[in-house]
Amino acid sequence: MHVGATTICPHGGQVSIASTNTRVFAGRQLVATQSDTFTVSGCTFTVPPGKPQPCVMVKWLVAASRIMVGGKPAVLQNSVGLCQSAEQIPQGPPNVVMTQIRVKGL
Repeated sequence: MHVGATTICPHGGQVSIASTNTRVFAGRQLVATQSDTFTVSGCTFTVPPGKPQPCVMVKWLVAASRIMVGGKPAVLQNSVGLCQSAEQIPQGPPNVVMTQIRVKGL
């Protein structure tokens, strides 16, 4: 996965990636690592009785096992992550909608 990938939270919020990687590219975009910052904007999730509980970040639980970028595991399209609210309440898995498809990893 790279910083230009289209990833959304379970409620349709857009995930943005701020990468610390400055050297490794895939599809002319910087490769994302497990320790990068993944923020969510535009999530409209609300819990009863009307309390807003939007996703604000993604925490990747399982990333690449064999691909390291600067000593950190790369995030792949099939990596396991969890969207969280500002209170760190789990909201569900993120969905990688579109990313480059030429480079694959384990």
